Amino acid sequence: MSEISAIESSKAPEPVGLYPHARRVGNLLFLSGVGPRERGAKKIPGVELDEQGQITSYDIAAQCHSVFRNIRYILEDAGSDWSQIIDVTVYLTNMKDDFPIYNKLWAEYFSENPPCRTTLEINKLPTPIAIELKVIATVE
Repeated sequence: MSEISAIESSKAPEPVGLYPHARRVGNLLFLSGVGPRERGAKKIPGVELDEQGQITSYDIAAQCHSVFRNIRYILEDAGSDWSQIIDVTVYLTNMKDDFPIYNKLWAEYFSENPPCRTTLEINKLPTPIAIELKVIATVE
């Protein structure tokens, strides 16, 4: 049986629950859901909240850039990199409005050898964000 190890990134946002940023099993890396929050910050890139913590407006492009940056941080801290992503599950809270922007940015970030991808609309994420990615990558 392959050794299983937990990966904690020093640059990615702190998990919102009891889980590691990723787990490595053999040469596979399984990332926990990654959103756009920033490490050590309360403000979420691209999100405006009211006094009750409800989203009043958001910029899906800003959130996408932040999510992709957080994924890169976790991959690098785990000894992998962007080119080794093999499968991504994307969760959007507003497919109709956000998919075209997210899809355009996806094509820019994955212009060469894009990974497999599944995109789902869900009604809510655990924090006030509009996008979260679940990633599987390899580690050489």
